[in-house]
Amino acid sequence: MTVPPDDRRFRREMETAYRSGWHFIDLVTAVPHSGDSLTVTLFGEQIVVVRDEDEDVRAFRCLRRPRGAPQPVRCAVRYGMVFVNLAREDHLPADTPITATPRSA
Repeated sequence: MTVPPDDRRFRREMETAYRSGWHFIDLVTAVPHSGDSLTVTLFGEQIVVVRDEDEDVRAFRCLRRPRGAPQPVRCAVRYGMVFVNLAREDHLPADTPITATPRSA
């Protein structure tokens, strides 16, 4: 007989093991022009990847609260691929460049 997973244990495992790393979203060609956006679901959260007026690629967490502003998440473009990091601790301001190479690359 198998025991169903404990919901608290599952959430803790997702938070520590999976969310803290860099995750591939799509190729940078998915948002080729200024103003283009891409919405993906990653670990149950909606992430919007946009290309802004300066041609930079940025990512935001969509909040479900009424009138909540999108929360920036760490985003990096390496080798023509877009990566995001959903770890809630150690978040840098949205305009701070990421110097580390994502582990997935």
